[in-house]
Amino acid sequence: MRRFNILIFMLALAVTGTSRLSAQEHFKRGLEQITFVPEGQWITGVSVSYTHSNQDNYQFFIVENLSGDTYSFKVTPMLMYCFKDNLAAGGKFGYDRAMTKLDAGNVIIDSETSYDIDHLYSLRQNFGATAAFRNYISLGHSSRFGFYNEVGLNFSGGQSKIVNGSGDDITGTYERNFSLGVGLTPGLIMFLNNYSAIEVGVGVLGFNYNHTKATTNQIYVAERSSKSANFKINLFSVSFGVTFYL
Repeated sequence: MRRFNILIFMLALAVTGTSRLSAQEHFKRGLEQITFVPEGQWITGVSVSYTHSNQDNYQFFIVENLSGDTYSFKVTPMLMYCFKDNLAAGGKFGYDRAMTKLDAGNVIIDSETSYDIDHLYSLRQNFGATAAFRNYISLGHSSRFGFYNEVGLNFSGGQSKIVNGSGDDITGTYERNFSLGVGLTPGLIMFLNNYSAIEVGVGVLGFNYNHTKATTNQIYVAERSSKSANFKINLFSVSFGVTFYL
């Protein structure tokens, strides 16, 4: 009987505590959010990157006597519409092209193991489109500095060719590729004036699927597929761009 009375007492305390919690006001963290990008604005911009390098008898670790030429070019225009304060949706389009021409090179692992590479030519180009959604967050009460979170669904495809050797020993491979990806990109934005801003974004979360079909010497056909997922800061996916708010 004593144990039963103790159980009734504990249940009564639990019910009383629950009723008091439900009667209290909801906890507020005190985070204030101002209108950083107002409803009705069009957001457009472009990011461009270009690299070029030329080597003549270059040496780096196990690579010696490297001679060749390489370049890469990428352009990504963007168009979005702010359908609600600090919320925007739209799309991006991208094109990238890369070329590598290697005239000569030696890979020396040790005194008895080495490889010679010469007359290697590679050309690749890809087209892509991304459906994007953004959420803007002001930095305190500042209307000049802020953050954004961007979620994107990307489709891309392209082709490449690789030619190796010279004369009768030449071989060639033609590839077609397709990729699908979902990614999260947080970034920092700084307004230069009322209509233009600079953005810096870093990819931290993503899932990617790639499929490639290769044909070598117009005879041999091979296919490969890969899937990957990550949740980390990728310093190689840092992007810089200029946007205009109209």
